Amino acid sequence: MFNTKSKKALILIIINMLAVFSLTLFAKDNKMAESVHDFTVKNIDGKDVKLSDYKGKVLLIVNVASKCGYTKQYTGLEALYKKYKDKGLVILGFPCNQFGGQEPGSEAEIKEFCSLNYNVTFPMFAKIDVNGDDTHPLYNYLKDQAPGILGTKAIKWNFAKFLVGKDGKVVDRFATQTTPEDIDGKIADLLKK
Repeated sequence: MFNTKSKKALILIIINMLAVFSLTLFAKDNKMAESVHDFTVKNIDGKDVKLSDYKGKVLLIVNVASKCGYTKQYTGLEALYKKYKDKGLVILGFPCNQFGGQEPGSEAEIKEFCSLNYNVTFPMFAKIDVNGDDTHPLYNYLKDQAPGILGTKAIKWNFAKFLVGKDGKVVDRFATQTTPEDIDGKIADLLKK
């Protein structure tokens, strides 16, 4: 049916087609994000949420934990959300168990904890990693756009915060110790733009 020369030619064509297909797929999956709006994440109930749904909103993205000395910041985060949500602020909470195992619960347990103890009404998302090999792509982007002190990218602890403008671009990064009340003025200024 095929002679040796034809078989070799067919094999080369197939290999080239696979190579082109692989490169196309790789390029598509790894295109450089231009803003936070390029990401899709899972909410705390496991449903996909396109962050492009938040275009035109100011975002405060926070890695949170239920059993941390800073967990009380939920109170300040919720107060900020209630104060500014009608003016265009959305707070996005991302549970993370990478710091002292302080977020060990399931998504259902986290959701219940936040609701019962802090009356959290801002959007909460599925538990993610913010550092290491399994870092969520959103957090890789955030850390690239706003490195920490001395250019370090790693998140140091729970309740690190990223302030994002209406265009989806990262405006600022705040350490754990920076309370929600400390950034109220920056949020108010950003909402006016």
